[in-house]
Amino acid sequence: MKKKPQKVAVIIGAGDATGGAIAKRFAREGHIVVATRRNEDSLKPLVKEIEAMGRKAYGLGCDARDEDAMCALFSRIEAEIGEVDVVVFNIGANVRFSITETTGRVYRKVWEMAAFAGFLAGREAARVMLPRGRGTVIFTGATASLRGGSGFSAFSGAKFALRALAQSMARELGPKGIHVAHSVIDGAIDTAFIRDNFPERYALKEQGGILNPEHIAEQYWQLHQQPRDCWTHELDLRPWIETF
Repeated sequence: MKKKPQKVAVIIGAGDATGGAIAKRFAREGHIVVATRRNEDSLKPLVKEIEAMGRKAYGLGCDARDEDAMCALFSRIEAEIGEVDVVVFNIGANVRFSITETTGRVYRKVWEMAAFAGFLAGREAARVMLPRGRGTVIFTGATASLRGGSGFSAFSGAKFALRALAQSMARELGPKGIHVAHSVIDGAIDTAFIRDNFPERYALKEQGGILNPEHIAEQYWQLHQQPRDCWTHELDLRPWIETF
């Protein structure tokens, strides 16, 4: 009897907080995890942690803005590791500059990271999932996906584009069995960046006033688990004290 292929969860932008938590959540359910960042060495602690759980993980360096690199990544996974069952695109690219100080280089780089790279990930995911008629693709959005803010012209532009991509993919791929979801993260996340740069906001942690990465990861798992007759496309996540 032919051995059933292993299911793989690909986490693109597996950082130390949200991306890592998502990787560990899917690993606990038996998925092989392929975590990617530009710097492969930065993935070693996450891979070790997942392996300590008795699960399998690979940390692969990949510039998600590079079309050839993304094509090679998915080809390698399918050929050497297993079937891509879930793709989570979790690259942030949050920067703040006034409009007069936003250079063309900054705007282009943010768009490449948060929008173009998302397109590449979504396209390659679709190419391997469509023949099987199943799979989940989740894009991590932000408050900037819904409204522009002062100083966030580059970030908002890229996140708007990512949301539009997710909507277009959902309408095209949903009827073919591929669940495409977009998650709006509307609030500060419990990260070292927030702790070090926004101490007043971080102080709200004890009240449940900032997002716990593990709780975000749980919602991503639940999105993946939804039955086909009851799919969510857009999910907004925010602390109870956040205004919107």
